[in-house]
Amino acid sequence: MITIQQMNYILTLNDTRHFQRASELCFVTQPTLSMQIKKAEEDLGYLIFDRSTNPLALTNFGAELIPIIREITNDISKIEVLTQTMKGSFIEKIRLGIIPTIASFLVSDLFKIWKDLLPNAQVIIQELKTEDLLIALEKKELDLGILAGPVTENHLRTIPLFREEIKAYIPSYKGLEITTDELAENHPWLLSKGNCLRTQMVHFCGIQNETKESWNYEGGNLELLIRMVNENGGYTLIPREVERLLNMDATNSKRIISSINKEIPAREIIAVSPNKTSKWESIEKIIRSCQLRYNSENNKNLKILSWK
Repeated sequence: MITIQQMNYILTLNDTRHFQRASELCFVTQPTLSMQIKKAEEDLGYLIFDRSTNPLALTNFGAELIPIIREITNDISKIEVLTQTMKGSFIEKIRLGIIPTIASFLVSDLFKIWKDLLPNAQVIIQELKTEDLLIALEKKELDLGILAGPVTENHLRTIPLFREEIKAYIPSYKGLEITTDELAENHPWLLSKGNCLRTQMVHFCGIQNETKESWNYEGGNLELLIRMVNENGGYTLIPREVERLLNMDATNSKRIISSINKEIPAREIIAVSPNKTSKWESIEKIIRSCQLRYNSENNKNLKILSWK
């Protein structure tokens, strides 16, 4: 059977797909890391990595093996947790990933609450785009992700947190509601590619990839996009909780109605964690705090948009 040390070497090489980088992260020489992984492969009777590809790739056996090794190393870490708990020195580390358009309001709202709920924990928060967040969960680099759903991976646990309507910020329009056909007549100021809110609304509103304007700006900062609307006209898209955080004039945000079926765009915010985790008690406290803080929209015409 391969050793715990060899398992850690295999996981690090899988994450980096580079022998030199993996050896640096493991604080050993490259020949030592290569020899230990080769020995593990000999003991197992199968190759874990295909060394003929660039970058390095997993073999079919390796792809099946990695989740098993992650589970084993996670279980072994519980021994250290137990010993530290008995000594009274245990500080649980929770690695939390949040997509930017949710982090912009949720972190400031709940940071102090989390500190009170988890006095013996260290919560490390990262802003990540949806695809990067899911990859980090897959690699066990995160304990919990908060993002816009849906996510249907069988090896991940998904819990709904709340729903929020998405509105159009368009001060030049005087009505309370605006149809997607009417929006099409105005210039969109959009988040940059990779942001799920952009993808959701491009599909719902039928926004073309090429705008009618020869000058354009796309970015990752909603406040800047709002300023661009104020100074140059057009519109941008605002989730309900971002509107609340920025204390915006409600008359400038319009409900969007689909011209086809009268649906209203919304997104469902979800929490995602590995199915098996030793940190569930702390994770659950974070989840419950989100559910208690935000009230979901109850409008029957809400259309929950996919981030893909």
